[in-house]
Amino acid sequence: MSAEPSIFFSDVNERQGSFLRRTFVLGGLTTLGGLALTGRLAQLQVVQAGQYATMASNNQFNFRLVPPPRGRILDRDGVVIAGNRPSFRVLVVRTETRDLDQTLDLLGRLLPDTLDRRRSIIREVNAAPRFSPVPVKSDLTWEEFARVNLYANELPGVMADMNEARYYPFGGAFAHVIGYVAKPNDRDIKAIQDRGEQVPDILYNPGFRIGRQGVEKSFDTDLRGEAGGNRVEVDARGRVVAEDIGGSRPAVPGKDVVLTLDADVQNRALEVFGEESGGCVVMDIRNGDILCMVSAPSFDPNLFVGGVPSHIYNALRDYERKPLLDKAIYGTFPPGSTFKMTTALALLDAGINPSERVVCTGGYRFGNRTFRCWRAGGHGAMDMHNAIKNSCDTYFYHLCNRAGVDRIARVATDLGFGQAYEIGIAGQSSGTVPSTRWKREYTARTSWDDDPTWYPGETLSVAIGQGALKVNALQLAVMTARLANGRKAVQPRLVKAVGGTARPAAPAFADLPFSDEHLDIVRAGMAAVANDVTGTAYRASQLGLGDIQMAGKTGTAQSRDYGSGSRGPRDAVWTRRDHALFVAFAPHDAPRYAIALIIQHAPSGGSADAAPRAREIMKTVLLKDPDMRARIERPLPPEAVAPAGVDEGELGAAPGGEVTGAAAAEAAPPAPRPAPTLTTGPRPYLSEPPQ
Repeated sequence: MSAEPSIFFSDVNERQGSFLRRTFVLGGLTTLGGLALTGRLAQLQVVQAGQYATMASNNQFNFRLVPPPRGRILDRDGVVIAGNRPSFRVLVVRTETRDLDQTLDLLGRLLPDTLDRRRSIIREVNAAPRFSPVPVKSDLTWEEFARVNLYANELPGVMADMNEARYYPFGGAFAHVIGYVAKPNDRDIKAIQDRGEQVPDILYNPGFRIGRQGVEKSFDTDLRGEAGGNRVEVDARGRVVAEDIGGSRPAVPGKDVVLTLDADVQNRALEVFGEESGGCVVMDIRNGDILCMVSAPSFDPNLFVGGVPSHIYNALRDYERKPLLDKAIYGTFPPGSTFKMTTALALLDAGINPSERVVCTGGYRFGNRTFRCWRAGGHGAMDMHNAIKNSCDTYFYHLCNRAGVDRIARVATDLGFGQAYEIGIAGQSSGTVPSTRWKREYTARTSWDDDPTWYPGETLSVAIGQGALKVNALQLAVMTARLANGRKAVQPRLVKAVGGTARPAAPAFADLPFSDEHLDIVRAGMAAVANDVTGTAYRASQLGLGDIQMAGKTGTAQSRDYGSGSRGPRDAVWTRRDHALFVAFAPHDAPRYAIALIIQHAPSGGSADAAPRAREIMKTVLLKDPDMRARIERPLPPEAVAPAGVDEGELGAAPGGEVTGAAAAEAAPPAPRPAPTLTTGPRPYLSEPPQ
């Protein structure tokens, strides 16, 4: 018989104790959990209630920065030369789009050209701050704007609005002096950080623009204004449902900048350059105001506002005539014969008699080299007046070392060469004024030449505006203004006022260190260049404005070394041609305006290419001056009539030994000609000697 199974029961008290322990542990944990939950709720609802209320409000309301309207740039008469225009645009807000790729696909059906910029759009959207709208396309047509608004409800995160875009109404006429605007880049942000400054939040806004080059860059802080902001209410998906007007802050527009430039003169200057390359500056010799500062060829700065396509930028960058380079203040050139007034003043300062004659036979032998005059057959006997009038190289070759290069350099500095001017635009080229000290320093810091000695043969090149001598158009205009003024070292001025406040006037102009007698000799030579029938720029300098005449000087500067050969054909490859220059002031009997014009690699020379263009620009300047117009419109005096059958140009010695006619032209500066008849329209460009 098998054994029955046995059942053992634990003690009742033991089982009850185990239950009580588990109950106590679970109860304790529950109590601790309740206390922790109660404490956390108390912290959230009592201690941090304000903080979370603010966060909830921030989730409900977003503050979106609004770029301010950029300040305008005006000419001297209040004409807007850089302003703002309305522009329709479409924007995308990353935080409001569920699927950016899908949104851009749908948007591409409405605006097909956005598909070409898809990568850059995605990059800009991802880099933009949270809640910041990113422009996808600007300058929408009305049809495109209406189409986007029609389907806006089906495009989450997409909106269309109207903003202000930078606009340059005169296109390329002011492109170099004003510059343009563009999006801030990483280099701009880093430059601010390197200065230890706080980067403004507005710079991260994809619709914001900063100044590039020229006035736009130099006065960017004033033109920029202060950013505003819109406080908008959003739903759970981040979509805008309302705007909190009370919480919004309007943007403060930038300050207006008024320049001394004249829009009519500037436009005319770019027009007369045509397809040629170069720069031109016009100054008021009384106060230094710059009326014109143009560089050609130019470019349209409106292309850069929204981002210039790479193929267009590459074409501008690679074009041999360098439309992106400001040739008025950055490009430097040898001044050629326009420098001869500087050399003449140095000769006078050295005590050389202006009546001393030098016989020009077409060249000057110095050492083992012949330095040629531009006229192969020579000019004959030349004094200083006729040497300036005829631009005789041999005269200056023969006498320059009696003055010395250091004296020439000192006079050049007094006339404004070799320096940059505080006109509100940084980065000007100061050029080069050679001297013995310059050569020593240049040799020490370069490997160009092991010999720091300045040789007399080098002075010959400098005396006629060649060699190492380099200047820009602004410096040539300053030189001409100082010669015309005759008393003061005129300083150029470009900015008249900023934000309605006149810019501080320049310190009183210093006195020129030249005697009136010496200046009169040089100015008389310039007057003969333009008004003596044998002057190098006679036919190209006639204004046709009553009795108003110019005084000027032509120049043709070598752009390369010709060795022992001649200058070569005029129809040579563009880069192998000479530069053409012309400087002048008018009226020559009561100077008021000075002009300097450079044509890079000109077809002919100073008198054929530069002087006629300078004449047309000067006519525009004079016709805009009320005093000059009154002088032009007054009745002309009766003209002296020569005896019948007598040619005035062939009259010989008059009774009593008085020299007249052609002989007198060699003995003394010519008397003012009878006033030319008033003409309208431009004169043809006439060929002249290459000086």
